[in-house]
Amino acid sequence: MSEPAKGISRTDVAHLAGLARIDLSDAELDHLASELPAILENVAIVQRAAGDDVEAMSHPLPVNNVFREDVEVPCLTPEEALAMAPASEQQRFLVPKILGEE
Repeated sequence: MSEPAKGISRTDVAHLAGLARIDLSDAELDHLASELPAILENVAIVQRAAGDDVEAMSHPLPVNNVFREDVEVPCLTPEEALAMAPASEQQRFLVPKILGEE
C-alpha cells in the first residue's frame, strides 16, 4: 500500500478515527487516507480567505437577546385551574395510573 500525499498515512487516519470514536472499515481507511490531504488543503484555503482584519463570529447576522422584565401578573387560582378537571385531589389533577401500580 503506498503512502498518500502530504504524509497522511492509513495509520494516521486510523488514529484520528479512534480519537473521534469512529469505527472505520479497511476500505474506508484506505479511501480517507487518499482523500484527507485534499480535505485539509481545502480547509487551509478557507482559513486563508478570512484575513486578520475579519472578526471571528458564530453567526452571520448580529444576534441580540431580548429580555423583558419579570413582572408578576394575575393568574388562575388552584380552584380555577382545577374547575374543569374530571377529577382532582389535594389541589392536583387526578389521573389514572398507567403503570399498574397498586
